[in-house]
Amino acid sequence: MRVLVTGSAGFIGYHLCRRLLAEGHAVTGLDGFSDYYDVSLKRARHAGLAALPGFEAVEGRLEAPGLLGDLLGRTRPDIVVHLAAQAGVRYSLENPQAYADANLIGSFNLLEAVRAHPVRHLLLASTSSAYGGNTALPFRETDRAVSPLTLYAASKLAMEAMAHSYAHLFAVPTTAFRFFTVYGPWGRPDMALFLFTRKILGGEPIEVFSGGTAERDFTYVGDLVEAVRRLIDVPPPPTGLRAEGGQDFDTLSGCAPYRLVNIGGGRPVRLDAMIDELERALGRKAVRIAKPLPPGDVARTHASTELLRHLVGAVPETPLSVGIPAFVAWYGGYYGSRGLGAG
Repeated sequence: MRVLVTGSAGFIGYHLCRRLLAEGHAVTGLDGFSDYYDVSLKRARHAGLAALPGFEAVEGRLEAPGLLGDLLGRTRPDIVVHLAAQAGVRYSLENPQAYADANLIGSFNLLEAVRAHPVRHLLLASTSSAYGGNTALPFRETDRAVSPLTLYAASKLAMEAMAHSYAHLFAVPTTAFRFFTVYGPWGRPDMALFLFTRKILGGEPIEVFSGGTAERDFTYVGDLVEAVRRLIDVPPPPTGLRAEGGQDFDTLSGCAPYRLVNIGGGRPVRLDAMIDELERALGRKAVRIAKPLPPGDVARTHASTELLRHLVGAVPETPLSVGIPAFVAWYGGYYGSRGLGAG
């Protein structure tokens, strides 16, 4: 296949590109190298991909007029996986314009490019934050998601809605997936596991929200990439086929080749239990400072994985006892004697 991955220098994009390249596919990776977090980490990811056969690196921002249309016209991908976005729940309170630019205008530009240059399957990364103020657990794709708590969540919901309209109007087979707290090697420095590791190694206290009782559906990056890779091969069928053996938990649209799928571990873990596991992996104790949940955060996330398993079968479920040591090993190897730097 010829695959375009946006956000290829990002955490998930890097791992997905490696997986696709290992299978022998031709991958074009687009990234804007925003300075939201350490750009040198993004450059290192892309440098690793550039060393692999079949990879073409392209630098540019989603919101740049004409860039995506020209890129799709030149590379003619079979598959587009749209991972590029302005991420971060809390940062949306500080710099909302970045979310409008990347997540709204950028995603619109991609949809227009795919309309002009049709693909076999368009896959889009959304977020568990889209469930917003929902309290019924686990979060199911069929739940109404009408109460976003941050602009980040609202921008991702808007992207989902725009993608559905394009799927309907232009028959673009589209899958949107909602990710749940992804972690692992090459992870993002703004995420809790990375922050805690840096601070514990540096002898700094860590802030533990909700006294450690908050729960997150931690998803190891290798498991998530496996799920995305399998979903690439399962584009939504044309409108009207759901009735043929369809399941009541499926989200296949009744008027478009569009589907929404959770990708999570389905096994929420308390934050204090995650910190316990990190302490074991580091061989050090953390100094914990209890803090209330920040605005926009929720007390619990829990993915229903019923639809995912129905579509692609059982996917790996790496436990924290394996995933956290893997992250710690990468962190030590990447930062070495600089191990307190990251950030």
